[in-house]
Amino acid sequence: MITIKSEREIELMRESGSLTAMVLDLLEQEIRPGMTTMQLDRMAEEFIRDHQAVPSFLNYAPEGDPDVTPYPATLCVSINEEVVHGVPSAKRIVREGDIVSVDCGVYKGGYHGDAARTFVLGAIDEKVQLLVDVTRESLELGIAQAIEGNRLHDISAAVETHARSFGFSVIENMVGHGIGSELHEDPAVPNYGKRNTGVRLRTGMALAIEPMIAMGRSRRAVSKRGGWVAVTEDGKPSAHFEHTVIVRAGKAEVLTRSLLEKKLS
Repeated sequence: MITIKSEREIELMRESGSLTAMVLDLLEQEIRPGMTTMQLDRMAEEFIRDHQAVPSFLNYAPEGDPDVTPYPATLCVSINEEVVHGVPSAKRIVREGDIVSVDCGVYKGGYHGDAARTFVLGAIDEKVQLLVDVTRESLELGIAQAIEGNRLHDISAAVETHARSFGFSVIENMVGHGIGSELHEDPAVPNYGKRNTGVRLRTGMALAIEPMIAMGRSRRAVSKRGGWVAVTEDGKPSAHFEHTVIVRAGKAEVLTRSLLEKKLS
């Protein structure tokens, strides 16, 4: 069931969304080659708890799948061919030339914020840089469709059309989602679809829109290493960006926009 958030609920979501953005801003400034993914995770958890909030992902267990153990970390840190759900480790080091996708969720005041960014470490191949740029652009184009009166798959089609126009692949078995008092709510928000299809968007819907785009021909992410981390089928790099947004009339409200970005604008 899709829920429509009240303005009071949206105000609470603004706080959790802002904290999520602040965590990613912190990591964007601190991440460097030689760090472990566990160092990033500990930094994020400390920041979240210092702001009287709770990591959304820590101990998260998907409903209906008893074979998957609860998620053991604050962040998902996915490197290169890892699409999503990379589990932080004291043994996993980020290196020059990597692209590192960091997904973060924050729970405060009874509501979640959820956002992701792909960070570039040093000099990388031009095609990989293009992948990162196009994935970020795909997210913004999807957000632009999250307005009252549009259809859900207008968002999906905008993401897919832009990504495929550059020869990149859309990961089809990983999707965005509704968000609110639960981390994952209805509706599912795929990154591919046909315009003018799907549910009608209404003011107050809260959506986590998150393109996952790959450089190769992969259309699916394949789980490995204990059932959490998902990688591209062909081992080619993948990028991931995400924002929590509120459907509005005329222009969507983004709750997880970078404070660094706001200062520069």
